[in-house]
Amino acid sequence: MGLIYPVESNAAHPARNFPDYRSTAKRAPKKPLILMPHTLSELTGPVYGHDGVGDTDNDLTVQHQGEPIGERIIVHGHIRDEDGRGVPDTLLEIWQANSCGRYVHVRDQHPAPLDPNFTGAGRAVTDASGYYRFVTIKPGAYPWGNHPNAWRPAHIHFSVFGYSFVSRLVTQMYFPGDPLFPFDPIFNSVTDEKARARMISSFDLDNTKPEWALCFRFDITLRGRNATPMENA
Repeated sequence: MGLIYPVESNAAHPARNFPDYRSTAKRAPKKPLILMPHTLSELTGPVYGHDGVGDTDNDLTVQHQGEPIGERIIVHGHIRDEDGRGVPDTLLEIWQANSCGRYVHVRDQHPAPLDPNFTGAGRAVTDASGYYRFVTIKPGAYPWGNHPNAWRPAHIHFSVFGYSFVSRLVTQMYFPGDPLFPFDPIFNSVTDEKARARMISSFDLDNTKPEWALCFRFDITLRGRNATPMENA
């Protein structure tokens, strides 16, 4: 798998303990880290599910008998290193809420309907140029109880794996122009304004499929001054 680099801890990445994001106080490290030797299971290549990546794993709209409800979108881009080179053969996972803002998870009791034709999870492997592509449904905003009248902006979670299971980076992709940005402490835990902007996808009219799906571009840079903010709490 493509090599993934460790994340720097600075204003360009989410703070490990960000008071406005209340749950970080419970999970941020309070003691010095302890180095643990890696076992074979940690050093072997990552696996998502029990099978290899299939031809339709990157299309979240064809995983069930019927079509999911909502706005069909294409999300694509490149995984790049700090020098702008594409990183090939890299496993990506995505997961997201449905168009009503609800996850398929027992802990999500948001009073919005579940979609029997949408599970909200997919995976893809980058090609030789570091390019990936997903087809999915645009997720909805949802309440999350962090503070009064707290709503998360629409977003898609991205997990990027390197050559082993322990080399994994996680980030979130947002959509341009979301009115909830100023009110979301997770988004604003990245205190560098330019870095926050790197978590927002761009509308891509040239790659929109007429009469079928709008398109958004989301390029991920693994390290360096233009790195995409990564979750490190």
